[in-house]
Amino acid sequence: MADESPAENTAAQTAPQIQMRVLGQFIRDMSFENVMAQKGVSGDVQPEIAVQVNLDAKKRPTEHQYEVAVKLNLTSKAKGMEDVLFLCELDYCGLFHIEGVAEDQLHPFLMIECPRMLFPFLRRIVSDITRDGGFPPVNLDNIDFVALYRNELMRRQAETEKTEA
Repeated sequence: MADESPAENTAAQTAPQIQMRVLGQFIRDMSFENVMAQKGVSGDVQPEIAVQVNLDAKKRPTEHQYEVAVKLNLTSKAKGMEDVLFLCELDYCGLFHIEGVAEDQLHPFLMIECPRMLFPFLRRIVSDITRDGGFPPVNLDNIDFVALYRNELMRRQAETEKTEA
């Protein structure tokens, strides 16, 4: 059994506790366009689905409250063809109360942890929309929000280096 030194014990007690509450969730904007039905195309087709994800976060006027938006664009094309089957756009937002996160860690927290909390609800909406639109339900794979965040940081750094050169 290891004993903690008094300094370690005090540090553990004074470390701020992270508090995060989801205050609300809502669809800001949603569009589903069944291009295949509009063109009168019928028959069996094998869909290929491309998914684009964009994230946004902003401070709300109330202290410790933030709005985080996950914007999804899905484009389904017939495999081996350029024919679009459907387009789906979804802007899904969550309102969060967050306390105890260090200022330098707030941006990654908002762009990684908050979207991770929203994702199961977003996945369900996409599944229902595509099914109700006449297609097999699209069950989105998990999104690696850490990788998305890192890729965006690297893209911004490369853009900054390019403009400075």
